[in-house]
Amino acid sequence: MAAVLGTGLDASVLLACFVLGCAAVALLIEYLRRRAFYRELDQVVGDLERAYYAAALFERPGFLDGRLAYEALEAVGKSAADDVASHRQQAEAYRDYIELWIHEIKTPIAAATLMTSDLHGPQASRIKGELDRIEGYVEQALYYARSTSLAQDYAIRETKLVDAVREAVKKQARYLIERGVTPVVDVPEDTRVFADAKWLSFMLGQIVANSAKYGAHTVRFSVSLEDEGTSDACTVLEVADDGCGVPAGDVPRVFERAFTGENGRRTGSSTGMGLYLVAELCAKMGLAVALASEEGTGTRVLLTFPHDRRRLDYETSSL
Repeated sequence: MAAVLGTGLDASVLLACFVLGCAAVALLIEYLRRRAFYRELDQVVGDLERAYYAAALFERPGFLDGRLAYEALEAVGKSAADDVASHRQQAEAYRDYIELWIHEIKTPIAAATLMTSDLHGPQASRIKGELDRIEGYVEQALYYARSTSLAQDYAIRETKLVDAVREAVKKQARYLIERGVTPVVDVPEDTRVFADAKWLSFMLGQIVANSAKYGAHTVRFSVSLEDEGTSDACTVLEVADDGCGVPAGDVPRVFERAFTGENGRRTGSSTGMGLYLVAELCAKMGLAVALASEEGTGTRVLLTFPHDRRRLDYETSSL
């Protein structure tokens, strides 16, 4: 065009360089815009636990391929969110059914227990013991269903610790007698902790049942205070037995769901859910639980109750 207009060679070259410079600047600006968008997208998707929410965290870009990527991400995110909502609804419905079934099954169990109350003798004792075990497994299923629920199905209140211990021992009394286990409660009457009384009693019952199952002759409950006068002050309840103990290799995994370990496989009657539920319920109530054991010597389970209820950062651990 410069040649047609009759300009000289220098003017033509200068004009061409100017046009190329403008094009280069435009391309650079567009490149920087796209790079910023894709970098932000990569960072958001990498940092998000649920990547399908990514489209909601930045604006729709102005260039074509960015809009296409954004719209595709938005469609995938909506589909994933709908699937998650559907599965969550199904899970909630199933959990509601399980809880309803558990409450319904308690009626015939209670009726059977009442009918056996007038029976005596070894056979009657065995029947009563089996009914207690059925009720224990039903209760375990109920607390498992509640532990996976988002609902706050518990109430943290100041609780008399010795009452929860006695309630747990009372519920497991027949099993303890059957296994020849003697409970020793060394908990002061005035010791109070923050917890849900029913959940705490259930957790202690699971620990006591484990002790009885694995050869304990004595289960001792004792209390100690740690870090008194500080913001970290807490009450520690120790449940110690003289059973067969947990092999060292199994100790780090005792709070895992359905983990039975060497002892559980040996007895063949373990579900691996007792200590798992203890850990889950402790986590929900802001308590800490730890286990220490030596094979052939016994096991100690430690429940830690913070005095300051604002401290909810406790974690389940193994000593």
